[in-house]
Formats: sequence, C-alpha cells, structure tokens
Amino acid sequence: MTSSSLSTACRALQTERQGLEQLEACLRGPMQEGFEAALTAILSMKGRLILTGMGKSGHIGRKINATLASTGTPSLFLHPAEAAHGDLGMVEADDVILYLSNSGETNELAPVLLHAARLNLTQIAFTTRASSTLAQSVQIPLILPAAPEACPMGLAPTTSCLLQLALGDALAIALLERRGFNAHDFGLLHPAGTLGAQLRPVSNFMHTGQDMPLGHENMSLRAVILEITHKSFGCIGILDDEGRLAGLISDGDLRPALDRDLDNTTAVEIMNRTPLTGTADMRAQDIRHLMNDRPVPVNSLFILDEERRPVGILHLHDLLRAGLS
Repeated sequence: MTSSSLSTACRALQTERQGLEQLEACLRGPMQEGFEAALTAILSMKGRLILTGMGKSGHIGRKINATLASTGTPSLFLHPAEAAHGDLGMVEADDVILYLSNSGETNELAPVLLHAARLNLTQIAFTTRASSTLAQSVQIPLILPAAPEACPMGLAPTTSCLLQLALGDALAIALLERRGFNAHDFGLLHPAGTLGAQLRPVSNFMHTGQDMPLGHENMSLRAVILEITHKSFGCIGILDDEGRLAGLISDGDLRPALDRDLDNTTAVEIMNRTPLTGTADMRAQDIRHLMNDRPVPVNSLFILDEERRPVGILHLHDLLRAGLS
C-alpha cells in the first residue's frame, strides 16, 4: 500500500471515529430521552420490531435486525419498496416500526408511514435531520449527529451508515441487558456452528456409562493399566466405596509406578487425589478454558454430579471435533 493510500485510509477511519464520538456525546445528551423512550416502547410491545430502510440504510437495517433477533428482541426487516406491493401485510397492530433514513426524505418509506399511522403504531426513526418528513412523522425521532462522511466527495454513505449501525448495536445491547438475556438464552438461538458449540452444555459432548474408564481404590495397578488401555482416554477415574470420584490416574501417573509390583500395588497408592473435574451444566467453552488454562493442559476430564459421582468423561478431541480450539 502506498503512503498516499494509507493516509487516505487512516483519514477515513479518523473521520468515522470522530463521528462515533459525536454520537456518544449525543446519546449522553439530547438523544438520551428519546433513546429511553425507544427502549420502553420496544420492551413493552406485544408484537415485533419492524425495521425498514432503503439503499445503504436498508443494508444497515438488515444487520441491526439480525442482531436484535439473535439477542431476544422479536424483529424482522421490511423492504420499503416491497411493502407497497403487499408486504405491508407483515405489519400488525402490536408491532413497533423502526425507520432508517439519513435524509429523512426517502420516498419509499411513505407507504409504510401511512400504514403504521392507520394502525396507530409506535414509530421510531434513525435520521440526521430533525426537520425532515420522517422525523416529524414519528413519535420517537432519534436524531443522529450530522457528522462528515468519510467519502472525500461527501457523497458515499460511510460515516452516516456507521452511526446508524452503532446506534442499532447500542439499542440491541441495552435491550439485551434490560431483558436479562444471558449466555444460555444466546445459545438456544445459536445452535449451529462454532458459536453454537461453545455455548452448548458439556453434556452434549461427554461419554457416559460403560464408555467411562472407572475402577475402585483397591484395583491393582495391572488392572488399572488394562482399563486405561481398553478405554483409550489416557486415564482412569478411581471410585470410593460410595461410587464417588476419589482420584484419577493418568498415563503420566503410571510411568513412575511401572517399576512397582503390578499385582500388589493398588490404585489408591498412586492416584491423583485432586483431579480437575467439571459439571454437566458447564458450557463447552468453559470446559475448554478449564482444560487449556493449566501449566500442563489436561486432555481428559470427568464430569461429576452433585454427589461427586462421575456421569461422563470428556476428551479434548471431543471439543476439537466440534470446532472448538
């Protein structure tokens, strides 16, 4: 990249950063009351939040819609041009409308405005012009700062789109917090992909029943070796008389003990009495961090119930196969 191009790119970022600083100041000042009103309207609605916008604002609206829907706010995107050709049927009496238009004079929004007025819906707008038709037509206009576009001609929507997106993110996160939406809720809405795997409970990945390598405290060292070899987890869980996990023997624990009498040395003599363990309600990402964030990473980990009885075992490879690294 030439120095001239780099300077241009950095100047664009600086312009947009200054726009974000203006937006934050606006949110802490003149927009504060309207933002709170928007939160209240969305949280109290019985229907969905309908987002609509044309051109670049429409693209931003689609992204905000996706963020809202994935964080607990029922929402959908309505294309304003399609709205006038039947898609107004998507809008119902319990919905709230959120318009995005930098100028506030987007002609394609007119049919949606009229339909929303007929239904007496609460309407919110992101726009930069308080005197615009859009701002004057809705109950909750959120007026963005008229920050310079990063485009040197001042024509390509750049800073203005970023401010719409940032305000949408701010709205979504504020709604998320007000709803008490947590990682468990997030996981229910994101069952697929690496993100979904991270948020699923470890019970979805663990091996149970006869697959677990287990033995008693009085088990001979020879039997320990056979069980570790047979189950292929590189370890064995050692149980007390009540079936609770008393300790663990790994391949690493075995090596220093191989010069002992294999038939007369018992598991309790060489086991690790404080092995790393987890519980079935832990998320996969928490288990991954637990296994990795050790001076020596742990490859296998037993999952215990409230009585410290093993209900499963997890190998690091189980997480790797699910896409967690």
